[in-house]
Amino acid sequence: MSEIVELADGFLKACAQREILAATAESCTGGMIISVLTDIPGSSSAVDRGFVTYSNESKMEMLGVSAATLETHGAVSRETALEMATGALAHSHAGIALAVTGIAGPDGGSEEKPVGLVWFGLAKRGEVPVAEQHIFPDNGRDFIRRETVRTALAMGIRALV
Repeated sequence: MSEIVELADGFLKACAQREILAATAESCTGGMIISVLTDIPGSSSAVDRGFVTYSNESKMEMLGVSAATLETHGAVSRETALEMATGALAHSHAGIALAVTGIAGPDGGSEEKPVGLVWFGLAKRGEVPVAEQHIFPDNGRDFIRRETVRTALAMGIRALV
């Protein structure tokens, strides 16, 4: 079993133990987190839904991310990750939501926001949402996306243990 599959299984078990459902709000991973979760048999007992919000419009329409946040801070920002996570909770029956927004490359990076920059948001019902920033080495798009999935699942497990 790969590390990512083990993390996904651990996250699902932690959700099940707390009798909560999970939701995801994904940009740079394009649905990879919800995919790895739902690849596991029995995941329907712990997964509510996944939002793939690649464009700014989808972030606003599906998750309620504000246009002002996107204009002021950009899609790849702490503020957007937090709004994505809280929006996923608000638009689901989940008790925990994982959100990711970043620059997987090979294009799109800048000096201020390089390829490999990913913001993670996590929201739990009844708690203040949190965000973390990671800058992964630019070892290619696939590497950055896999590391993003791994990091998001690990963050989710930490929040539930």
